[in-house]
Amino acid sequence: MPDNGPGGSGGSPRASQERSTRQKRALAAVLDASDGFRSAQDLFTELRTRGENVGLTTVYTQLRALADNGEIDALRGEDGETLYRRCGTGHHHHLVCRQCGRTVEVEGQDAERWAAQVAASHGFVDVTHTLEILGTCAQCACGEPAGS
Repeated sequence: MPDNGPGGSGGSPRASQERSTRQKRALAAVLDASDGFRSAQDLFTELRTRGENVGLTTVYTQLRALADNGEIDALRGEDGETLYRRCGTGHHHHLVCRQCGRTVEVEGQDAERWAAQVAASHGFVDVTHTLEILGTCAQCACGEPAGS
C-alpha cells in the first residue's frame, strides 16, 4: 500500500526517486549550514519551515544512511537523544557546549594512545572509538549570546 502521508511517495517510482533526491539535498543543505549537533526533530522542523514536504521518518532514514556512510557524525546527547552534524574528514573528536551546542573538532593523540592501552589491557583487539567532551564554551560561561 503506498505511503501518501507527509513525505510519502504514493506516486510513480520515478517521482519517488526524484522526491528522495530532493529531500536528501534539502537535508544536506540544512546540515551544511549548521554549526553544532542537531536532533532529527530539529532538522525536520527546519526543513518544514523552509517549505520542504518531508516526513519525520524520511529524515531519520536519511540521517541513519548518512551516518552509516560516514558522511555525518552522530552522538548521544545528555538526554539520550541522537544528535547529528556534518563534520570534516578523518578521525577526530568533539568538544560540545552543552548550553548552545557549539562544536569544535579536535584531534587527540593522547586519547588515541589511552583508548589503545585500555583496550589492550582488557584483551580487546580491532578497536574503534568515539569521544565527545561535553562542557560549557567560554561565551556561554561569560553569559554572552552564542555566535557573538
